[in-house]
Amino acid sequence: MARDTGFPVSDAGDDFARQRRRAEYARLIAWLRREPNDVNTVLPFDEVVRALGRVDERRLGLQIIEVSSIVGSVDRTDDFDRRFRPTSARLRERWERIAVARRRGEAMPPISVYRVGSLHFVQDGHHRVSIAYAQHDRTIDAYVTEIITRISADGITGQSDLVRKDHYRMFCTRVPLPAGAGDAVRVTDPWDYAELSEAVEAWGFRLMQDLGEFLTREDVAQRWYEDEFVPVVALVRAAGMLPNRTDAEAYLWIARERYRLVRRHVWNDDIVETLRRRNPR
Repeated sequence: MARDTGFPVSDAGDDFARQRRRAEYARLIAWLRREPNDVNTVLPFDEVVRALGRVDERRLGLQIIEVSSIVGSVDRTDDFDRRFRPTSARLRERWERIAVARRRGEAMPPISVYRVGSLHFVQDGHHRVSIAYAQHDRTIDAYVTEIITRISADGITGQSDLVRKDHYRMFCTRVPLPAGAGDAVRVTDPWDYAELSEAVEAWGFRLMQDLGEFLTREDVAQRWYEDEFVPVVALVRAAGMLPNRTDAEAYLWIARERYRLVRRHVWNDDIVETLRRRNPR
C-alpha cells in the first residue's frame, strides 16, 4: 500500500517518485530478459480497433470497472507504461496535484473509457488511472463506451498480436466461416491466413465451375469447411502426420505438397500415403 506520513504533498511526491522508479525497473527487467519491445507498452486504441475491425459502438453509461483491465489509451501511449506508471518526469506537476487532492479526500470524477472485449482504453482520466494503480485500487468509476468489433479481442497482450489479429480479420472477411468453425482454423504465422484465403477461394472457384452456378462467400466457406477441411484434417491425423502443427497449418502443408507432387486436386489414401513418406514434422 502507499505510504502515508500524514502530509499529502510529501506523500504524493513520494508516490510519483516510486512509480517512476518502478517504470524504469520494469523497462530494465524487460530488456535484461530480452522480452519484446511492446511487452510493457500501453496498447494504442486506434490500432487495436483497426486490427479487429470496427462494426459499431454503444454507450453503457457509468460503471465500476477493474483497474487491471485498463491496458490502453486513445492518445497518451508515450506518457505511461502498461501499468500506467509515468514514463517521464514532466508529468509530475499534474500527477502530484491530483494525488494530493485525492489524499485530502476530494471527490474524483469518473474517467472515460472505451471497452473492446474485456480490455479498456482511457479516453479521459489518464492521471487518475495512474494514481489508482499507484494506490493499488481494484476498481474505478468510469463512463464506458463499448466498441463492437468484427473479431474478438481475446489473446491481445501486446502490439505484436495486432498483426495476427489483422490478418485473421481479413481472412474472416474473405472466408466467412460458419459459427464455431473459426476456432478450428487457426495458424501461428499471420501470413498463412493470406495463403489459406487464396486456397479457399481457388477451391470455391473450382466448385462453382463443377456445379455451373454461383455461390456466395458464405456458401463457399461452409462447403469448404465441411467437405474439404474437416475430412482432410481427419486423414492427416489418422496418418499420424504433422502432430506439432495446428489443423489449419496441417491442411495448408498437405494441400500444397499434394499439388506439387501429383498435380491433382483430389484426395485418396494413396496420395496421403505418398505425402506421409516425406516424414513431415
